[in-house]
Amino acid sequence: MTRNELHNQRLANEAKEKQLQQFTRRHFLKESAMGFGALALGSLITGCGTGSGNASSQLFDPAHPLAPRMPFFPGKAKSVIYLHMAGAPSQLELFDYKPELAKLNGQDCPPSLLEGKKFAFIRGVPKMLGPQANFKQHGQSGLWVSDYLPHFSSIVDDVSIIKSVTTDQFNHAPAQLLMHTGSARLGRPSMGSWVTYGLGTENQNLPGFVVLTSGGNNPDAGKSVWGSGFLPSVYQGVQCRSEGDPVLFINDPEGMGRDLRKASIDAINKVNQEQYKEFNDPETLSRISQYEMAYKMQISVPEVMNINDEPAYIHEMYGTQPGKASFANNVLLARKLVEKGVRFVQLFDWGWDTHGTSADGAIDIGLINKCREVDKSMTALILDLKQRGLLEETLVVWGGEFGRTPMQENRDGKEMPFKGRDHHAEAFTMWMAGGGIKGGTTYGETDEIGYSIAKGKVEAFDLQATILNQLGFDHEKFTYEFQGRPFRLTDVAGKVITDIIA
Repeated sequence: MTRNELHNQRLANEAKEKQLQQFTRRHFLKESAMGFGALALGSLITGCGTGSGNASSQLFDPAHPLAPRMPFFPGKAKSVIYLHMAGAPSQLELFDYKPELAKLNGQDCPPSLLEGKKFAFIRGVPKMLGPQANFKQHGQSGLWVSDYLPHFSSIVDDVSIIKSVTTDQFNHAPAQLLMHTGSARLGRPSMGSWVTYGLGTENQNLPGFVVLTSGGNNPDAGKSVWGSGFLPSVYQGVQCRSEGDPVLFINDPEGMGRDLRKASIDAINKVNQEQYKEFNDPETLSRISQYEMAYKMQISVPEVMNINDEPAYIHEMYGTQPGKASFANNVLLARKLVEKGVRFVQLFDWGWDTHGTSADGAIDIGLINKCREVDKSMTALILDLKQRGLLEETLVVWGGEFGRTPMQENRDGKEMPFKGRDHHAEAFTMWMAGGGIKGGTTYGETDEIGYSIAKGKVEAFDLQATILNQLGFDHEKFTYEFQGRPFRLTDVAGKVITDIIA
């Protein structure tokens, strides 16, 4: 066989293989029997004609995936700033005042608190551990806050403290996933992705969902807590940095000017357009949108992520240090981002895991230091939003993934070198402010030692339902079709906490 014949045979084989690829089951069903097979398959994919199959198609425009959209009903909030303290801060040293627990300090833990319970590290019979902080009532509302948060205590009349949050996860990664995606397993979209999918963004030159991290590490669940899961990838969180380039690879490579980069993106998108015409895959249009967004971000992101031009009183107010990576810098950036129209800003601050294995992990040393890092800036955020007229339309959420035990951790049954508390899934505290939330209020109660919920139990799904409600969404109807059924952030649970809504 000659070289030309071999070449022609190779081309024929490639063409045959390409042709066979087109004859998938879906293609066969579409082309046969006047398309009735495709209609049957389509009904299975969209939920067997349940009537909810159009929910995602009404919201998702693949050509303009981030275009601003109206919610189901007028929401009181337009954007969210979620401050997550990764590692789980101790509610017993911050918000949940338990004088009865102080009386039990140093005593053996009662068997009733241990029987049938699972703990991450506690073994045997631990000692009870009283609160290490001093508590006082503050503001006109008289809410209890510890001396670990002196700045925050001045704004209690603007916040609603939820003392009865619970979870069924006692390890960090699954608990963080549950809190932010509605599932303890990987694969679900994050809350920020759901919000951006539903509302789009008011600024087409910036991402709708921005993530900022501090504390030296990402959360234990990794980047899945800001992933888009089965939603189109355009809705995943964009991680920015408070030092160096705000987004990796945002600058043009050496020797490539902005015009050349634009020409490259145009060429890539031309290929993507041809691919879309051939396969009609909406994800291809999302990819085109992402390339165009990346180009716009080259100008917009460095400008909005620059805090150097903020006045001196703002830097003093937040405790910021331009050029350094810090929680304070990220909080100020969060305010700037929502001011520019970003829908959802997620802050993760690592280092709140206080087991007592070291000074940094002690509730009377390390926890105090962590509080000093966040107290001033998170207080400044509420005051700054308020003075700019943005607090009523910006929902601020603060909390961890679970709480800490009323007993002292005794890892492997041994006394720890420092005072610490183990993971506690049954009860912890979070707070919300702005976005139509009733200030100066508390919701729910724990028992006299802070071990179990006594009143007003709140699950992660309830928090998610409340956040979506403030943005204008009925969490039960806000769905996306995937694998033959409509999925939602709150899965099959959740109720709005109406008592904290103004």
